[in-house]
Amino acid sequence: MPLNLNWNWVLVVLGAVMVLVEAALGGFAGFDLVLIGSSFVLGGTLGLLMGNATVGFITASALCVLYIVAGRRWVRARLKRPSIATNTDALIGQRALVTQVLSAHQPGQVSLRGEVWRARPAPDAPGTLEAGVEVMVESIDGVTLTVRRIQ
Repeated sequence: MPLNLNWNWVLVVLGAVMVLVEAALGGFAGFDLVLIGSSFVLGGTLGLLMGNATVGFITASALCVLYIVAGRRWVRARLKRPSIATNTDALIGQRALVTQVLSAHQPGQVSLRGEVWRARPAPDAPGTLEAGVEVMVESIDGVTLTVRRIQ
């Protein structure tokens, strides 16, 4: 008994498997398997409707090439999340208030977002920073902020 295989169904099933793998693994391929799998499903479905496997393969191939050439960059740009500064990186550029005198040789303290931080003036900053002076955080080394007087 010869095997009578409808290649359009192969496209539909293979495309569905690609979509399910991408969904099950949480988008590990950057959404590519979903779109290429969808191209296979659409090509196979059109081939089934037309009763012609060649139509299915040409449609699936054209949609895959179209996605890879034109759509992939657009989809990746839409899926990319903007980077948001977190933890100590979010403190750089913030304003703080000196609560304990800072000098080049003696770190002091600043109040930043309701928390007290150890701080020292920027290396090229002249003189000392007295209590009550408003400063801006330039960098962080461990738990010590490097600050500069706001002009």
